[in-house]
Amino acid sequence: MNSSPRWPVVLFDIDGTLINTIDLIVASYQYALGVVLGEQGDEAEIRTWIGRPLIEAFETLNPEKSQELMDAYMDWNYTHTPLLLKQYDGVLDLLQELHHSRVRLGAVTSKRRDPALWCLDLADMTPLMPLLVSAEDTKLHKPNPEPLLAACRILDIQPQEAVYIGDAVVDIRAAQAAGMDSIGVTWGARTSEALAEVNSTALVTSVDELRALLLSLPPRT
Repeated sequence: MNSSPRWPVVLFDIDGTLINTIDLIVASYQYALGVVLGEQGDEAEIRTWIGRPLIEAFETLNPEKSQELMDAYMDWNYTHTPLLLKQYDGVLDLLQELHHSRVRLGAVTSKRRDPALWCLDLADMTPLMPLLVSAEDTKLHKPNPEPLLAACRILDIQPQEAVYIGDAVVDIRAAQAAGMDSIGVTWGARTSEALAEVNSTALVTSVDELRALLLSLPPRT
């Protein structure tokens, strides 16, 4: 069946969207909070932090110990990433199908560049992600639109030519602020109820729904 891509450019968040790093991130936060502050942290609250730069989250939580928290997080995360990182079923196949349909692909993330590249490599996605905008590339971060606008400048496109796909409220708000379409996915950090409240262009609950939307195809049966 021939596909007809709805958007010529598709940009993805990484954590909780392209790659299942949610358990890894939650555990990394809980380790850092335990070692530095003597508290574990509530998982539901931690999930709301995902999508923001780490140092920003820690500075909001405890400015005096933000760097110590960051260091503890990164040490534990680095050791456990190969063990806890998982693929979402069907996402790699979707990226390959989009690539074959001549859709331009990229990742826009609040992760730092080296960890982001490592995660993409572990998930076998590096050849399919020629563009990466990471935390070091802009001074402002999601929900500010600057990371998405930076991606548009690099690709020499207008925001209206692209769609941004993410699992966090900040992802949707950043796309809206950039004048870009957005798709919320419910398999990541945030609940479907939280994503529904921010009125993304579309909200999908499965990779097959996302595929059908991006490639203008009927869902597989």
